[in-house]
Amino acid sequence: MTALPHPATLAPTPLIDSDHPEVVAFARQHAQGRDARERAVALTLAVRDGFRYDPYRLDLTPEGMRASTVLANGYGWCVPKAVLLAAVCRAAGIPARLGFADVRNHLSTERMRQTMQTDLFIWHGYADLWIDGRWVKATPAFNVELCERFGLLPLDFDGRGDSIYHPFDRSGNRHMEYVQERGSFDDLPLERIVADFQQVYGAWMVDPATLQSASFQHDVERETR
Repeated sequence: MTALPHPATLAPTPLIDSDHPEVVAFARQHAQGRDARERAVALTLAVRDGFRYDPYRLDLTPEGMRASTVLANGYGWCVPKAVLLAAVCRAAGIPARLGFADVRNHLSTERMRQTMQTDLFIWHGYADLWIDGRWVKATPAFNVELCERFGLLPLDFDGRGDSIYHPFDRSGNRHMEYVQERGSFDDLPLERIVADFQQVYGAWMVDPATLQSASFQHDVERETR
């Protein structure tokens, strides 16, 4: 049975700060369309392509994970970009929550895989949007330029069906596998995410500067020449 949206899926939180003036302004600018579905699609594409995917600049503080911070920085990784999408959708009157799953073969670089010491990416984030009477999943993580670099088709979203992962690349090779669904949340479960990251990615969490001092964009360009 479909869980109907409740007030929390439209309300601001300290992290999904949909009442922040810049978040509200972004929603007003980009939520274009005749109905909620078209507005949700427009917002998803605006977040997907307007903010660079950059997993090297990991900041697991509340400030670093806040929607308005992503808006100010112009970049983010999958979780904060999903937080931003949820925030701008709420600001536009579209009920939104956060969804998470563990995946393998997530879009990454050799430096990142060596730092993580695994190909398992836990708490991969997306947004769950209430459109036409049901929840629809949208993933704004990977901007179109990045997909082109990796030989992937951009992850499109039409507001009718779930859009959560790239199963294959342009050559038909398997690219991403969902290992475990973690469910949907009205707010970002940051404490759980931090605890699990510390357990699974211990070395990375002890010294996050290993990646922060490097450039994800430069590594991608070098590996995809």
